[in-house]
Parts: sequence; C-alpha cells; structure tokens
Amino acid sequence: MRASNTDDNLFTIALGELGSVLAGIDDGGIDAACAMLAGAKQIVAYGCGREALQVKGFAMRLYHLGLPVSMVGDMTTPPLGPGDVFLVSSGPGETSTVLTLMQVARDAGAASLLLTAQAGASAARLADFTLLIPAQTMADDQGSQRTSVLPMGSVFEGALFLLFEVMVLKLKSLTGASPEAMRARHTNME
Repeated sequence: MRASNTDDNLFTIALGELGSVLAGIDDGGIDAACAMLAGAKQIVAYGCGREALQVKGFAMRLYHLGLPVSMVGDMTTPPLGPGDVFLVSSGPGETSTVLTLMQVARDAGAASLLLTAQAGASAARLADFTLLIPAQTMADDQGSQRTSVLPMGSVFEGALFLLFEVMVLKLKSLTGASPEAMRARHTNME
C-alpha cells in the first residue's frame, strides 16, 4: 500500500512494510547464516552508509556473544583466511567497495556471507552464501519500482536491524552465551 506524506498513519504503514519484508526472509537461510557465523574462526564485517550502522551494531552483539569479530577499517582488524567469514551488507548488490572487498576475502580463502535485496546482483554471484532481504533499496526506489513509503533504502536498513536482533537470539542458543556473559563483555569505556 502506497501512502502520501499527508497520511496520519505513517508509523502503521512503515511497520507494515517492515513486517512484510521480514516475513519474506527465508527462516532456513537465517539459520544457515547463523551457523556460518557461529562456526567462523574470525568474522570481519562491512557495510556502506546507513547499512554500515546496522552492521556495526550487529558486530557489537556478535562480540557480546563471545564471537571473534571486527569491522573493516578498524586498525585492529586481522587478515582474513580459510575458516573465516566476511559478513557484508549491500542492499543494491553493486557497490564497488563491497565487490572489491568480497574478492579480497575470496582470494584469501575466506567465505563471504552477503545480506542483499538483489539476488541477481554482482555481489550475490561472489558470495558463498546470500541471505535475501526482499526490501526496497536505492537500486529500486524510483518510479514504478518503488514499493515503500520510506525513502531510498530505509526499509532495507530497518529490516537489517530487526533481522540482526533475531539472529542474535538464534546465535545465543547456538553458542550457549548467557545474558550475564553477554553483559560482562559490554564495554566500560562509555
């Protein structure tokens, strides 16, 4: 359902759109992605723009779960190699930085776990595993392709946040991390 900015129920519409996107994500794919992360020797994560904010929040929770994780660009990020996972988000699936980093990870022997809305995009062809999030991104936010009242890639980014929270719950079960252990890993430098 498309709405104008004069609608009084924009929250209801936006939440409905997010719910539809999340209902369209394959549960088996979520489980497979979680297993991939739980079994990684090292996880290095990356996303561009606002997607990066969601990925950074997820990386923080992965750390709280006791998983070895870092973000591309941090000075303490280790090199990737066999047994490692490159976790990358690219809603449109054609971001040049993402494609380059995925190739670097592949050349190093690491597996790539891609979160995208575009199953046929270049990034999906490079990924070892793709978790499809069927949401509008900047690849399809114009004209008749537009499906969301939210601008540009906002519905994809919002879906990432909720997806990551569910993945944390699943990973918590996989890793056996207790709430107390997670809390103990939270920084005291705030």
